Amino acid sequence: MSLMNRIQRFLRSPKGQKMTRQAQDYVKKPENQRKLRRLAGRLRGRH
Repeated sequence: MSLMNRIQRFLRSPKGQKMTRQAQDYVKKPENQRKLRRLAGRLRGRH
């Protein structure tokens, strides 16, 4: 089974759906959005 298939199966499972909801709740908060934007900027700067 490929890695992508395993990931898709996990995301469809109850535990995967719970983690997806938690991640969505996390990124809704403005302070977390700022943290994620800073992290994305640092990662983009590493070329």
